[in-house]
Amino acid sequence: QVQLVESGGGLVQPGGSLRLSCTASVSIRLATMGWYRQAPGKQRELVASFMFNNNTNYADSVKGRFAISRDNAKNTVDLQMNSLKSDDTAVYYCQLRQPWGNTYWGQGTQVTVSS
Repeated sequence: QVQLVESGGGLVQPGGSLRLSCTASVSIRLATMGWYRQAPGKQRELVASFMFNNNTNYADSVKGRFAISRDNAKNTVDLQMNSLKSDDTAVYYCQLRQPWGNTYWGQGTQVTVSS
């Protein structure tokens, strides 16, 4: 069974930084890896994705502040979050999407941006 384990969430002041990490129990070499978030009362939304061909995609709200990276050798995907705002407060989820369609989610990690 595929497992995704996230880490790195926490409480940070506005303007601060956090780095989220997700480790998969399977090879991510051919997968699209993504980070999503869900704030209270809102739908889950894509934050950033990293395709197997090295194409990346970011939500407009995080462009220039967040950076997604992956290490296929370690089966990890990270999300570096800088210049955090209160609007970034949410539960962040890692997603693995295999080219044949299977999709898996991590358990989520809370990010709270508050003074």
